[in-house]
Amino acid sequence: MVFPSLNYFLLKEMDLRVRSHHGCRGLKILSFQRNSFTGYIPRDFGNLTKLQLLYLGHNNLEGPIPVELGILSNLENLSLLYNDLTGSIPSNLFNVSTMKTLYLSVNPLSGFLPSDIGYTLPNLKGLYLAKINLSGKIPSSICNASYLNYLELSYNSLTGAIPNALGSLRYLQGLHIAENHLTDINFLASMTNCRNLQYLDFASNPLYGKFPNSVGNLSSSLQYFNAGFCKINGNVPEEIGNLSGLLRLELNGNDFKGQIPTTIKDLLHMQQLNLGENKLDGSIPDEVCQMENLGQLIVSNNKLCGQVPSCLGMLPSLRYLYLDSNNITSKIPSTLWTLENILALNFSLNAFDGYLPPEIQNLKVVMQLDLSWNRISGTIPSTIGGLQSLVILSLAHNQLQGSIPESIGNLLSLEFLDMSNNVLSGLIPMSLELLNNLKYINVSYNKLQGEIPNGGPFVNFTAQSFMMNNALCGIPNLQVPPCKKGAKKRWMTKLLLLVCIVPVIVSIILLGSCVMLLRYRRKSTGARTENEISTLGVPRRISYYELLQATNRFDQSNFLGIGSFGSEFKGRLSDGMLIAVKVFDLDLEAGPRSFDVECDAIRKLRHRNLIKIISSCSNVDFKALVMEFMPNGSLEKWLYSHNCSLDFTQRLDIMIDVASALEYLHHGFPTPVVHCDLKPSNILLDEDMVAHVADFGITKLLYEGQSRTHTNTLATLGYIAPEYGAKGIVSTKGDVYSFGIMLMEIFTRMKPTDDMFGGELSLKSWVNECVPHSTIQVMDSNLLKGEEENFSTKELCTSSITQLALNCCADLPEERISMKDALVSLNKIKTKFMEMLLGD
Repeated sequence: MVFPSLNYFLLKEMDLRVRSHHGCRGLKILSFQRNSFTGYIPRDFGNLTKLQLLYLGHNNLEGPIPVELGILSNLENLSLLYNDLTGSIPSNLFNVSTMKTLYLSVNPLSGFLPSDIGYTLPNLKGLYLAKINLSGKIPSSICNASYLNYLELSYNSLTGAIPNALGSLRYLQGLHIAENHLTDINFLASMTNCRNLQYLDFASNPLYGKFPNSVGNLSSSLQYFNAGFCKINGNVPEEIGNLSGLLRLELNGNDFKGQIPTTIKDLLHMQQLNLGENKLDGSIPDEVCQMENLGQLIVSNNKLCGQVPSCLGMLPSLRYLYLDSNNITSKIPSTLWTLENILALNFSLNAFDGYLPPEIQNLKVVMQLDLSWNRISGTIPSTIGGLQSLVILSLAHNQLQGSIPESIGNLLSLEFLDMSNNVLSGLIPMSLELLNNLKYINVSYNKLQGEIPNGGPFVNFTAQSFMMNNALCGIPNLQVPPCKKGAKKRWMTKLLLLVCIVPVIVSIILLGSCVMLLRYRRKSTGARTENEISTLGVPRRISYYELLQATNRFDQSNFLGIGSFGSEFKGRLSDGMLIAVKVFDLDLEAGPRSFDVECDAIRKLRHRNLIKIISSCSNVDFKALVMEFMPNGSLEKWLYSHNCSLDFTQRLDIMIDVASALEYLHHGFPTPVVHCDLKPSNILLDEDMVAHVADFGITKLLYEGQSRTHTNTLATLGYIAPEYGAKGIVSTKGDVYSFGIMLMEIFTRMKPTDDMFGGELSLKSWVNECVPHSTIQVMDSNLLKGEEENFSTKELCTSSITQLALNCCADLPEERISMKDALVSLNKIKTKFMEMLLGD
C-alpha cells in the first residue's frame, strides 16, 4: 500500500496482518488498534519520520519491539498494549523527548526504568507499563516529568522504597503501583501535595509500618484508594473520614487493630468499603449506615462482635454484604431480609442464632447466601424457593431441623448447595432432580432417610454428599443400602391402617394402662430391673480370647503396622464388626505408661474426627485398645503410595478434619488436650475418606491453670516445635506447629525428613523461600496432572494454604495462630476454592 500524501490512516474492526508502509512518509497518525493482527511489527515503521501517533494495541502481535521506533523524533503517543510482544524494552524508546503517552502494558516483555527517565521524557503525561515483568527501582528522576498525569506500574517485580519524589508531581491524577515488591509506607505523606490525585493503588506491596494520620490530608478529589495486603499495622486513623470524595476504599489483608472509626460517616459518596482480613474488634458502628450510596461492605475475617446494625437494611444501594469469619453473636436483624436488591450475603463462621423467617423470600435477586457455621435453628422456610437467582446456598453447620423444603427444586440457577451438619430429617426432595446447574451438594451428617434422587445432577454426586444420615437408600455407588421395592406403597398401606385402627387401639391401651397402673404402682416405683442396671452405660467388654479369635491369634495376615509403642492388627468380632487392635509392647519401658496415657486421654473425648475407642483389654501380661477399623488406612499411605492418590479437594477436606479435631482438643474440652505427635501416619481415613486423629500415646492434658507443661518423651523429628525439642515444653501451640508442618507436607508431598533437607534448609524454610516467587515450585506435581483448566485456582488457593502453614510454624509459640483461627482460615479457603471452581 502506497499513500505518499496520506497523513492519517485508521483501520478498525478488520482482520488483517500488519504490513510495511513504504511511501507513507508523510503519515502522522497510524491506528490498527483492536483488530486481529498477527506477526511482527515491521522495522520499516522507523521510516515514517512524521509519525506522531502509532496505535497497535489489542492485537496478537509478537516478537520484539523494533528499536527503529526509538528514532521517531516526532512520536507523541505509542500504544502497543495487550499483545504478545517479547524481549526487552528498547532503551532508545525512553529517549523520544516528544513522547506524551507510552502504552506497553500486558506484554511478556522485560526491562527496567532508566534512572534518568524524568529528564529524557520531560513531556510525558501518561506512562502505562503494567504487567510487563519490569524489575529494578522506581527512579526518583520521575518527578522531572512534571506534566505526568498517570503512572501505571502494577503487576511487575519492582523493588526498593517508593520514592517521596512522586509527591512533586502536582498534575498526577492516577498512581498504580500494586503487586510489586516495593517498601516504605512513608511515601504516603508526600502524596498530600498531589492535589489532583483521583486514583491511588499500591496494594500487595510489603510496606510495613503504621498508617500515617496524614492520610486525611490527601486530595479531596481522591476517589479510589487501595492499600490492601501491605502489612500495615496500627489503627485505621479517624482522619480517613476527611477523604470525602472517596468512592472505593480497600484496606483489607493488613494487620489493622482497634475499632472501625466512626468518622466513616463522613464518606458520603462511598460505594465500596473493604476492611476484611484484619484484626479489627468491637462492633460494626451504626455510622456505617450514613454512607447512603454504599453498595459493597466487606468486614470478613476480623474479630468483630456485638450487634449487627439493623439500619444496614435501610441502605437502598447495598448489593454485597460480607460479615463472615468474625465473633458476632447476635440475631440476624429482621431488616436485612428486606434488601430486595442484595446480590450476596455471607454471614458464615460467626455465632448468629435465631430462625430463618418466611421474609427470606424478599431477597429477590440474591445470588449467594452463606449462613454456614452459626447457631441458626428452627426449620428452613418453604419461601426460600422464591430466590430464583440463587447460585450458592450454604446453611451447613447450624442447628436446623425439619425437612428440606420441596420448593428448593424451584432454584433453577443453583450450582452449590450445602446443608450438612444440621438436624434435618425426612426425605431428600425429588424436586432437586430439576436443578440441572447443580454441581455440588452436601447433606451429610443429618437425620435424613428414604431414597436418594438419582436423576438430573445426582448422577454425578458421590457418597460423600450423603454420608452419616439415618436411613438413606439408593444406588450402590453411594454406599447406602438399596431401596426396597414397593416401599412407598407399603408405607401408604400402613398409614391407612394407622388412621383407621389406631384410635381403637389407643382406647384399649388407655383402659388397660389404668388397671395395670393400680396393680403394679407400688412394685414399679423408683427402680430398674437388675438386668437394666447392669447394662446401662457400660462400654462393650471384649476379652483377650475374643481378640485372639477375631485376629486369628494375631496372625501376620491381619497385621496393619507398627508404631512407637506396639503393633496394630485387623480383626473381625463374632457379630461381624471389623475392628483394629492396638497391642502395646510391654517390653518397652514406656509401653505400659503409653497405654495408661492413651486411655486417660481419650476416655471422655467425643468428636467425629477422633478415632473411636470401642473397648480396652488389660491384664498383667497384655494391654490393648480396640478401635474402630479405618478401611482406607493412614494419610501417609495415600500421600506416598503409587497405588493411591489424593486430589486437591480431598487433601483440603482431610486437613479441615484434622483441624476440627485439634480445635476440639484445644478449645472444646474442659481440660485442654495436647496430642504431641501429629503426623500423617497418625491420621486414619474411614471408608468415606473422613480423617480421624489417632495415637494418643504421648498426649498431655493441661489441667486448670496450665498453659504448658514439660515432658521427657520425644515426638517424631521433623514435626516437633523448637521449644519441644530443645526444652521439652508442651503446649497447644506445639500441636499448631506440627499441624503447619503437616499442612506443607500434604500439598508439597515432601516429608520434613527428606534427604534434601539438612543443615539450614528445612521443609519450612524451603517453602518460605519459594512461595513469594512461585507457588508452583513447591506444589505436588500430582495436583496439576490432567486438570490444567483449574491451574490458576489451585495455585492461588495453595498460596493461601502455605501462608497459613507458615503462620502456624512461627518460631515463637506466642506468634503462632490458634487452631480455632486455623480452622476458620481453612474453611474460608475451601469456600473460596469452590466459588472459584463454580466461577470457572
